[in-house]
Amino acid sequence: MNALLIQQEHLELILDGCKTWELRGKRTDMRGHIGLIESGSGTVVGVCELVNCEGPFSVRELRENAAKLCRKPSEVMRPYKKTYAWVLADAKRVQPPVASVHPRGAVIWVKLKDPVARQVIRRIADA
Repeated sequence: MNALLIQQEHLELILDGCKTWELRGKRTDMRGHIGLIESGSGTVVGVCELVNCEGPFSVRELRENAAKLCRKPSEVMRPYKKTYAWVLADAKRVQPPVASVHPRGAVIWVKLKDPVARQVIRRIADA
């Protein structure tokens, strides 16, 4: 299972079901269930389905979709020269979070080791 590293502020909005777009500077071909790791924590705190990648978007287009970012239109900026929305669905918290060791320098994706992935799946199934 792959896991996406996300800053805590954005991750909470995703896990609360408010934010369904994660903005990134590159496209992704990844689809399916992924883990969600809070940046800097070394723990898998949630899972979701990565269902699509859309864009690139202009500032105007991002502001028209501000609700998907859980923001007011006036708060939305384009964080990258080319900004893409990675479309997320069915986010769930992993309780308790699962410790995960990932390689130094990982900034977007982490490949979860099989025992960690199994533990994440088991905790979601037991919830």
